[in-house]
Amino acid sequence: MKITLVRHGETENNNKGIMQGLSNELMNDRGRRQCKKLRSELKDKHFDICYMSPLVRAVETAMILVGDRTPIVKDRRLIERDLGELEGKDRSLYDINKYWDYKLNSNDKGVESIQSIEKRVRSFLEYISKKKEKDILIVTHSSIFRMLYHILNNEDLSKSLEHIKVDNCDCKEFDIKKIKV
Repeated sequence: MKITLVRHGETENNNKGIMQGLSNELMNDRGRRQCKKLRSELKDKHFDICYMSPLVRAVETAMILVGDRTPIVKDRRLIERDLGELEGKDRSLYDINKYWDYKLNSNDKGVESIQSIEKRVRSFLEYISKKKEKDILIVTHSSIFRMLYHILNNEDLSKSLEHIKVDNCDCKEFDIKKIKV
């Protein structure tokens, strides 16, 4: 199974350093350009299916990347992390060391805990591992991208998980023999 993992293109909130979590914001013009550039890089790549978050920035990204060439399926397990009271606030208020510490598993200020994210990501991976599709595109958000990255690389989740930087329209490919869920 080949998995291509993509984070959505830039939004105005991304540009301004505002946390958007579950808010439903369109990409800005720069985000659309990022997606068109990535589409050009992926133009010769075949996907059997595209799974995406139902938030509009991910939907818009998926439509630019594969349009009507590939079946597209919304999956709520790919939605961004619930940021609770931090939603709409400046990114400087988000303590990545605190919210990505697996053992601490903080849900302070209503932020979705890291183990909750892991649970829904593993549920999604278990689901796709039983499907017949072998070349899969996943369009999601930074928190889910980061967790998928750790799991697909079989990393020890009890260690520091904040070291993965995920920019808008980042793309990583994985050739997976068997998904460990």
